[in-house]
Amino acid sequence: MIGQTGDLAPADRRLYSIRDVTATVESIALITASILSKKLAADLDALVMDVKFGSGAFMTAVDDADELARSIVDVAEGAGLRTTAFLTDMNQVLGRSAGNALEVHETIGWLTGTFSDPRFDEVVYALGAEMLVLGRLARDTDDARVQLRAARDSGRAAERFAKMVSALGGPTNLLDRPTQHLPAAPVVVPVYAAGSGTVNAIDVRAVGMAVVGLGGGRARTTDRINPAVGLSEVSGLGEAVGSDRPLAMVHARNDSDAEAAARALRAAYTVGHATEHGSGSAPAVLRRITRA
Repeated sequence: MIGQTGDLAPADRRLYSIRDVTATVESIALITASILSKKLAADLDALVMDVKFGSGAFMTAVDDADELARSIVDVAEGAGLRTTAFLTDMNQVLGRSAGNALEVHETIGWLTGTFSDPRFDEVVYALGAEMLVLGRLARDTDDARVQLRAARDSGRAAERFAKMVSALGGPTNLLDRPTQHLPAAPVVVPVYAAGSGTVNAIDVRAVGMAVVGLGGGRARTTDRINPAVGLSEVSGLGEAVGSDRPLAMVHARNDSDAEAAARALRAAYTVGHATEHGSGSAPAVLRRITRA
């Protein structure tokens, strides 16, 4: 787990500011250059990229995401870096939470076996298995998946995560006492749809903006993030919602923020009769992309 420093690909920040005022933010070539400038500077052995598409992704259209993924793979391989990209679906929230502390809670739950979600599992195992194979730590994908499941089931993955957190200056007992270290919002309320039915579509970008409105993200660079706020128990495509099943639980700093988030969530969800389009049966991982 690392973050970019001012010494790693320092020109990238300037180039991005130029893209912002020259209508080239969405340029596939410049996005590729921005991403790989940092990866290549870090002198990696191999790279696995998760390129998302859908209403919650930068590239909403799958064809655009596919073009970006292939561009990244081709340029990285051309520079001598073994690279694989996966196209993953963000037409619904990955996992069941959105927000800083809530997502850490969910991560801890997954590592310790108290939380599981089929789509979440699919993405984690696909990315993790590819990393083990490219890192020459597994013979093939099947072997890699066996190793990943064994690491999770035995608790070794959770132990390694705890050591990473501690090494970066975090608490040494985060896994044992997450509620002691992760802040909780004072207001937690369910948000119900206007009527009962099946979730047929989700504007995931609008869901994300609801979290920003709660204080869980920045609308301006000067904004301070509240790590406690966000959403939990988020409903997915094809799931039934109604008086006994909310769209999500809102975690807010006050009642006013919770009400605003509730309005945004209701607007973000399309609920009605079940449809094939909104069945939720689409795979989370659409395809694996390697150099032709």
